Amino acid sequence: MAKRVFACLMIWALAFSFTAPGFSQASGKPVTAPRVSANAYDAHPKLIVILVLDQFRGDYLERYRSDFKARGFKLLMEHGAYFSDCYYQYANTETAPGHSTIGTGAYTDGHGIGSNEWWDLGRNKDRPITSVEDERYALVGLPAGAAVAPGASPRNLIASTIGDELRLDTVGASRVYGVSLKDRAAILPAGATANGAFWIDQASGRFITSTYYMQQLPDWAQAFDDGPRITQALTEAQAPADTKDFYRVVGPTPAGVSYELDFAKALIVAVGLGKDATTDMLTLSISSTDILGHKVGPDADEQRQMVDAVDADLDSFLTWLDKNVEGGLGNVWIVLTADHGIAPVPENAAKLGLDAARIDLKKLVDNLNYAVNQKFSPGEKIDYLLPKQSLPYLALNQPAFERAGINEQEAEQAVENFVPAAFASLKTQSDEKSPATAKLPPLAALYRTYTRQQMQQGQLPDTAFGRIVSHSYSPNGGWYVMVVPEAFQMAGSGSATTHFTPYSYDRHVPLVFYGAPFAAGTYRGLVEPVDIAPTFASLLGVNAPSASMGRVLTQALKPASEVVYPKPAPVHARAAHRRAASESKQ
Repeated sequence: MAKRVFACLMIWALAFSFTAPGFSQASGKPVTAPRVSANAYDAHPKLIVILVLDQFRGDYLERYRSDFKARGFKLLMEHGAYFSDCYYQYANTETAPGHSTIGTGAYTDGHGIGSNEWWDLGRNKDRPITSVEDERYALVGLPAGAAVAPGASPRNLIASTIGDELRLDTVGASRVYGVSLKDRAAILPAGATANGAFWIDQASGRFITSTYYMQQLPDWAQAFDDGPRITQALTEAQAPADTKDFYRVVGPTPAGVSYELDFAKALIVAVGLGKDATTDMLTLSISSTDILGHKVGPDADEQRQMVDAVDADLDSFLTWLDKNVEGGLGNVWIVLTADHGIAPVPENAAKLGLDAARIDLKKLVDNLNYAVNQKFSPGEKIDYLLPKQSLPYLALNQPAFERAGINEQEAEQAVENFVPAAFASLKTQSDEKSPATAKLPPLAALYRTYTRQQMQQGQLPDTAFGRIVSHSYSPNGGWYVMVVPEAFQMAGSGSATTHFTPYSYDRHVPLVFYGAPFAAGTYRGLVEPVDIAPTFASLLGVNAPSASMGRVLTQALKPASEVVYPKPAPVHARAAHRRAASESKQ
């Protein structure tokens, strides 16, 4: 008799533990049967935060380690799995490709995003289009009187992200959001199925989005924009209250970091991330390190102060998560990384004896246009290269070549052949000898060139560098030639610095995993940002993103038997009895 009663009770329990598909009478929301085959269905963890520090070179964590306090970088490095040797294995070290790689576990040849912007003459003949520009949609939340601009979406991303796979596997039950000051950094790592992505209108600082995600800003986002936070950020940045360029005035200051994190907190609370029966995800990209870094370089005191400010804000944000996510940080997984590194300021590197030079890109393009005209149209001044160029990709004017009866192979080969002579004739800003040294000044120098067709067809050397180049191929941008100067050299003028090269200083980024499955420690040896997505996918029990080429970092994972999550708070038996009695009367 006892066994029969027990069996009946078990059947009753199972029947009521698997809710049939339908709608909750209490909330009116769809209810689906929970699945228990993967952690994603059991809300372990409650929330995943993919934290990207824009332009944060991997050596910063060691260089400034003695500065770190409490629960910021120090917490993650000492209680998480810290990989000190994480390098991108491609040359496309820019914001859009980097964020795409983090989300997809693929490089440019897999996800398609080759740069922040490129020429697409089929969509715009006057200027390059951005990586997330999409004229089919409109921007949402712009202030009154703002200039009309195209909307944005992940249309150019040709691979799924880890967030997409989480959404697919939970049939949309998991929520995924992206936040950044930059549109591309909010949109691309979150993926095509994200519930929303938010970034700022650069003039006003208001957070906006696109009709790709929603037709109007949610009330909570509108309230944030209309509240005192913008004025507070301007005050903290010591900026005029009537400034018309929030991005450039507040962006390169610590005020930009705290402003962005406060918006992320507002999103988490309003949307209820981490509150439901499946795992949620937030991709959060901090832009201020990049905005400042371009101006001052990686070795400036101002950048160290920025890193320290990020540490303090990270301390505050993680403490806030600990208090506002059910089960605290024990129910949160975090990965900290960056989209790219940065080169030292060329003048500083040159003083130490490196051949660091600034390249006159306009002069280089003029030289190439002259040489190509001499070959194909003597006496004419046809622009065979498009305007608004940036290294390493020189965009060719396809219609101009086609009017001259020249196909892609001939055009790209001709430009590639003329690049060495065009480089050799360049002058640099450092042509005069320094009075402090007898060393000859550095000169602009070419390292390698490749045509788009060579990259597309895999006609590359079977070397480590050849593989880096192969990972950098994108079908976007029309006809082009990849032109790689020697290390520590870059286009531009002034005292600023940049990235977008295949060299280690641009490819080295931090990588730290934190959360219940990760064994604390410092891990030496080469790993890559493409390893992030497949590692999370394996732990969640979902598919790796569609083009993922990374590996699961098993060396940093605890045995499954040692992974423990916080238990729900116990309910006092008397309180539970009262609640059950109260519900029965309703």
